[in-house]
Amino acid sequence: MEATAEEVDTVVRAAHAARGSLADRSVRAAFLRSAADRLQAAKDTLVEVADAETALGPVRLTGELARTCYQLRSFADIVDEGAFLDVVINHPDAAATPPVPDLRRYKVPLGVVAVYSASNFPFAFSVAGGDTASALAAGNPVVVKAHPDHPALSELVAKVLRHAAAEHGIPQDVLGLVHGFEAGVELIKHPLVTAAGFTGSIRGGRALFDAAAARPVPIPFHGELGSLNPVVVTEAAAVERAEEIGAGLAGSMTMGVGQFCVKPGLVLVPSGAAGDGLVKSLTDAVSDTDAGVLLDHRMRDNFIAGVAERAELADVDSPVTPGAGGEHTVSAGFLTVPAGRLAAEGAHDLLLEECFGPVTVVARYEDEAEVKAVLSRLPGNLTATVQLSDGEASGEGRGAEILAELTPLAGRVLVNGWPTGVAVAPAQHHGGPYPATTSTSTSVGGTAIERWLRPVAYQNTPAALLPVELRDENELGLPRRFNGRLER
Repeated sequence: MEATAEEVDTVVRAAHAARGSLADRSVRAAFLRSAADRLQAAKDTLVEVADAETALGPVRLTGELARTCYQLRSFADIVDEGAFLDVVINHPDAAATPPVPDLRRYKVPLGVVAVYSASNFPFAFSVAGGDTASALAAGNPVVVKAHPDHPALSELVAKVLRHAAAEHGIPQDVLGLVHGFEAGVELIKHPLVTAAGFTGSIRGGRALFDAAAARPVPIPFHGELGSLNPVVVTEAAAVERAEEIGAGLAGSMTMGVGQFCVKPGLVLVPSGAAGDGLVKSLTDAVSDTDAGVLLDHRMRDNFIAGVAERAELADVDSPVTPGAGGEHTVSAGFLTVPAGRLAAEGAHDLLLEECFGPVTVVARYEDEAEVKAVLSRLPGNLTATVQLSDGEASGEGRGAEILAELTPLAGRVLVNGWPTGVAVAPAQHHGGPYPATTSTSTSVGGTAIERWLRPVAYQNTPAALLPVELRDENELGLPRRFNGRLER
């Protein structure tokens, strides 16, 4: 199924030729809703194929498909509303310094968008996932590079989306699909590709990021690469609810067999009796967790080797040993280490790198200085979490100070919760400082659409020549800023 360079070229050119078919916002929104309806109608077949390829289980996959459909409908609503066009109109003002001419600005689609599917979310971050949905919503055709862990599902989902397009008179080539590693390389280099979205590893994402920047005409590359997702547990929180936090951590780190990009991978826990109680609770909960199947044998091999290498470091213990389960499964576990080992550069830096699978590192700290020292060494993350006591959550103690320390590290900061689970909501932000993502944008939530648009301003343009979105009459009823006033 691996596409040749010629086949990639054909698919991209066909998508490029279809770009004008998405110009009508009402048609575009109807297409997205039909795509959601058709995916939901094909649920039984899609979930069966997805489970056969990923072993993620029907319950998890059914929920993920529902999320994917909801996301498509949400973007349809955004398209209908039109605020994403960011319309701004300034009438001439000769009295201003300097004088202001007639200026009208809005946002237009970039062109063909390349989307690189993720392995761990075969619906929500794949062919019909957030990158595709937001790019189509912005008015861009999409070419998806399918993930090798679910090729058959990718073909089925692409077929559903193409049929939805045809239902509304949109060429089916508005959604293209290619398979293969080399096809992915050819795709990022293609001169008609104008932007790319990626979810995957730091190594793979950085290679594509560099390729996007090295093109004769560089393009935006919005990549989600890797995240440790640190958690700080205060001593007061550990005293107050050690058992609850330990059990919650176990559930979060083992969710989806630890294959979530927002899995908590480093947890700072106080030394002493309160922290011991939390570790005991975590031990009990993780010990009761069934072995699970990772997405492919390569990931399983990397997980087993990665946890073994980490366990061999000095002062690292394994209260519950992670590693191989049965012939094809892996067992959940966690490692403990004195936080001081992470406060300075050395071999223990390996513990500050993401390990994909059901494992986390519990770093036991002696004082607040050690917490600050460890946090100061962390790379960028998708999330950062603090577990506070009731008093700290009410403003007592160091709650606000810890939040201030975590904010520079991540795109989403949580208090007394767990990062697994990324709600599709207007205020959501799924991104963070590098290497969490390669840009400041989000791949989840309404503002994900902004990645695939660029602003254009028209100066002193006669009304008859203006795009209808920029005319004074506002016959489309768009939210806009008109001579400095926000109109809705």
